[in-house]
Amino acid sequence: MSRQFRTVSIRQLRALAALAETGSITAAAGKLNLTQPAVTLQLRNLQALADLPLIQRSSDGMRLTDAGREVLALSERIEAAIAACETSLEMIAGKTAGRISIGAVSTAKYFVPFAISGFLKRHPKIDVHLSIGNRRDIGAELRNYELDIAIMGRPPVDLEVDVHLIGDHPHVIIAPTAHRLARKDGIDPRELASETFVTREPGSGTRSLMEQFFGGAGISPAIGMEMTSNETIKQAVIAGLGIAFISAHTVATELDERRLVILDVDGLPVVRQWFVVSRKDKVLLPPAQAMLDFLKAEGPHFLPRTHGRMRLTRPSPRGKRG
Repeated sequence: MSRQFRTVSIRQLRALAALAETGSITAAAGKLNLTQPAVTLQLRNLQALADLPLIQRSSDGMRLTDAGREVLALSERIEAAIAACETSLEMIAGKTAGRISIGAVSTAKYFVPFAISGFLKRHPKIDVHLSIGNRRDIGAELRNYELDIAIMGRPPVDLEVDVHLIGDHPHVIIAPTAHRLARKDGIDPRELASETFVTREPGSGTRSLMEQFFGGAGISPAIGMEMTSNETIKQAVIAGLGIAFISAHTVATELDERRLVILDVDGLPVVRQWFVVSRKDKVLLPPAQAMLDFLKAEGPHFLPRTHGRMRLTRPSPRGKRG
């Protein structure tokens, strides 16, 4: 890369970021409130500074080359640094108490909002932005410096992060309350071989845990429907479309309302953990550090209670806990 690249401007980087997001000069110009010739000039000058092709045309729009994606990553880091500086300056000026950006995988939405509420009771002037998504999306936001902290069950393996345990995350099998096995204790997993399962999509953490569990039992249950939403899965089970392997933290309300039962299957619950993670190379400003400290100390108190809910119809004589 040419040493002249050191003279790159924010305008040029934002033009590239807008093009990467929209796929066309016209749409990028609209996003930036600039004319098309102005965006074209910024991109042409940026490419000249890089001394490498940054953009390529394709059948479905304009895409970035490998070199373009490297420059885009630089742009994202710079934008994150600018945002952090703005927050710091606002805090110094006394205008606000700062902002925090938190990401959480979709299953964590059953307790993270309550944890945020508990934090804001102590720090009412802090502005918290919560992003809910699947593990891939939250990981991408961490990589792009968009998040201060993230709450997930499996920390990214391709990113250097600080990891702190929040607590246990049990997974169980749920069924309609009238299911033939609802009142049975000590169910052998092989008794479920004939059942139809409503599951998360392939690649999800819950789906992988289910496959590991049944693989260890030497069975492969029939998959009836695949869904990306835990809420939809619960409603499908209530409607009698099948049974499901799911996070126990997602079904507390339905168990209390006696709309679902957790089957007493040998080997369950499968217990994983919840973690709060942050990038090692991202400096946390005081508000984000305060939230991280709060989650490390108080996070376990906000996890849904599963003990006492593990059986709907009657308690297991073995006293299983979640």
